[in-house]
Amino acid sequence: MLFVLVVPVATFFATPVMSWWSRRHERQADDFAAEYASAGKLAAALVKLFRDNASTLTPDRIHSAFFDSHPPALERIARLTAGP
Repeated sequence: MLFVLVVPVATFFATPVMSWWSRRHERQADDFAAEYASAGKLAAALVKLFRDNASTLTPDRIHSAFFDSHPPALERIARLTAGP
C-alpha cells in the first residue's frame, strides 16, 4: 500500500527530467535530419503535421516544459530554418 502512495510522488518529480531528456534527443534528431535532408522541407513537414493534427504551435511554456516529450513546434522550426 505504501508503494502505491509513494510511486506517484516520485514520478511526479521525475516527469520534468524525463521530458527534458526526451526533448534533448528530439533536438539532436532534428539536427541530424537537417544535416542529411532539406531543413526547409523538414520545417514544412512539421507545420503540416501540426496543422493536420490540430495542435497548437504555441503551447503553454510551463506545461510544455513539464509534460511534453517534444520541443514546441515554433522552436523546432526556428532551429531548422536558422541553419548551421
